[in-house]
Amino acid sequence: MIQRNTQPMHIRDGVVLGSDKPVLFAGPCAVESFDICLEIGTKVKAWADEHGFSYVFKASFDKANRTSSSSFRSIGMDKSLEVLQRVGKTLNIPLVTDIHESYQAAEVAEVVDVLQIPAFLCRQTDLLLAAAETGKAVKIKRGQFMAPEDMQYAVKKVRAAGNDNVCLTERGFSLGYHNLVVDMRGLPIMRQFAPVVFDITHSVQQPGGQGGTSGGQREFAPFLARAAAATGIDGFFIETHPEPSKALSDGPNLIPLHRMGDFLEMLKAAWTLGRTYQSFEIE
Repeated sequence: MIQRNTQPMHIRDGVVLGSDKPVLFAGPCAVESFDICLEIGTKVKAWADEHGFSYVFKASFDKANRTSSSSFRSIGMDKSLEVLQRVGKTLNIPLVTDIHESYQAAEVAEVVDVLQIPAFLCRQTDLLLAAAETGKAVKIKRGQFMAPEDMQYAVKKVRAAGNDNVCLTERGFSLGYHNLVVDMRGLPIMRQFAPVVFDITHSVQQPGGQGGTSGGQREFAPFLARAAAATGIDGFFIETHPEPSKALSDGPNLIPLHRMGDFLEMLKAAWTLGRTYQSFEIE
């Protein structure tokens, strides 16, 4: 029998991952400008409120793992963190962003509520400990090379540092070159160790699939999203943009902003159904 972990991740007063309300982590892939971030945050917050999600604004201050060195990385750490801080204060919402180096943890934690560990770095002990020691919530993406059951050790590293506010995120397994596949069994397996978030956007990514840049198949996002929601997980991660074709990072797999309201309505319906039957098991 698969038992779920009952230790929630507290993000901010009233925003708890692992409760009876799903948490939505959503925003652009990267911080491009204050205006774009504010536009996205304002609209997504309204839709999240309408459809019953707690909302955490997401944007990366640095895309440190781009396929090519010629691809856009950042408008600069200081400028990006300033944008994030302004968006958070303007909309009164919590924030999440990635860190890639241990030394970044303390500075970034002064601005955001959740520190995200990128999938490729999920085994980096010093990075996990640095994030944990800030006292902020830690969101760990499962590496494309990691078995779901092995993610318990990443969780244990964070908790061993005295921080119980930790969750895991699913984003697909590597399947050959330039392709990912989501094994839905991984969601309940990882949920035994911590609350689980499903990364809808990167599960349809095709890493390096466009010859130096990543491709994506956003047309499959609704199918994977509904399937994951039906398992009764705790939250969802979605990257969105007003004009995905002009986004500076990950355009092919971003959800167009104008479709996010309908997407969240669909997602909430599937999640509600999944939660209704989450106690149904076969031994």
